[in-house]
Amino acid sequence: MFKEIEGGVTAPRGFKASGVACGLKKDGKKDLALIVSDNTASAAGVFTTNLVKGHSLMLTMENIKKGRARAVLINSGNANACLGKRGQDDALEMATLAAKALGCDRTEVLVGSTGVIGIPLNMEAVRQGIDLAAASLSYTGGHQAKEAIMTTDLVPKEAAVSVPIGGKEVRIGGMAKGSGMIHPNMATMIGVITTDASISPELLSCALKRAVKHSFNRVSVDGDTSVCDMVVILANGQADNDPLAPESGSFEAFCEALDYVCARLAKMIAADGEGATKLVEVAVEHAPSEEDAYKIVCAVAKSPLVKTAIFGGDANWGRIFTAAGYSGARFNPDLADIYIGDLMVCQNGTALPFDEEKAAKLLGEKEVKILIDLKQGGFSDRMWTCDFSCDYVRINGSYRS
Repeated sequence: MFKEIEGGVTAPRGFKASGVACGLKKDGKKDLALIVSDNTASAAGVFTTNLVKGHSLMLTMENIKKGRARAVLINSGNANACLGKRGQDDALEMATLAAKALGCDRTEVLVGSTGVIGIPLNMEAVRQGIDLAAASLSYTGGHQAKEAIMTTDLVPKEAAVSVPIGGKEVRIGGMAKGSGMIHPNMATMIGVITTDASISPELLSCALKRAVKHSFNRVSVDGDTSVCDMVVILANGQADNDPLAPESGSFEAFCEALDYVCARLAKMIAADGEGATKLVEVAVEHAPSEEDAYKIVCAVAKSPLVKTAIFGGDANWGRIFTAAGYSGARFNPDLADIYIGDLMVCQNGTALPFDEEKAAKLLGEKEVKILIDLKQGGFSDRMWTCDFSCDYVRINGSYRS
């Protein structure tokens, strides 16, 4: 069984990190993060499904094809997207400069950028920042790195666990950023996971895709999907465990620990949604199929009317039922029950008297759960989201300024 530990991306053995301010952000806060393995690591990643993709993202998608990497370099404050050859050249220069500073091949450097689209990177600042970040690397630098990738985030996000595998202690650590433009598949989020497990790139990719499906791809803040989203994982083997094998107990233990780290980070993203005052979990049970369950949680989680009702503490369950109805899922409305917390507010698709004061109290808590029981099958799903407050409009009405 795994246990939580401190350290984020530098919790696993053999990983250093740093986070520095190089001038990309107007407020002078940290804006460049560097995470480095002492040795070449197995690498895998998942990326945005948006047809439009940032230049840093596209370079990482190319570099990661060989399944090996040494470092991840991420800048915040600028998306490096939709800039043509200039953006491509800047991404390549970032990887090249980092590789030179670290003494590795540029194809072993994964790069990410997040921030405003369509504005060229200040490469003079980035060049100085890469030198500073490389000189500042530390085995305890995960906390600085997590701060450097934040954009509109109010809270830095990291998690780490240790898990016994084959008589060895394996550690998994991660950090993520994301607050707005959050919706499957992937979102305005960047995640970096590190582990000292010994595992092949192919098996690592399988584990990551499994973890992401029910964590980062089950978060929705506003229904928008960005062009720079990625989650990458490096595994450097320094735990000295026997290489993990598919369909083994050791691999399953590793996957469960990785699932936990990704889910912890995903929930932090939802709770820190732009302008959010509440973390909301939308769950569906007893659906006819996996697809039907997903369609409903997705529709309810991104419904502006549901999210504003939760912000106002209004137990307007009709908005929940309506979103389920237009989701495209197949179900019998005359069988559906709806709960807010443990309070049933709709039974068999029909209104019923319920305690309005209790409903208001449940909706006033920091964490709110909505459950839709379709009573038609054995499939379930859930998604994390947040409420829509007045601050969401304020933040996004002036994002570029």
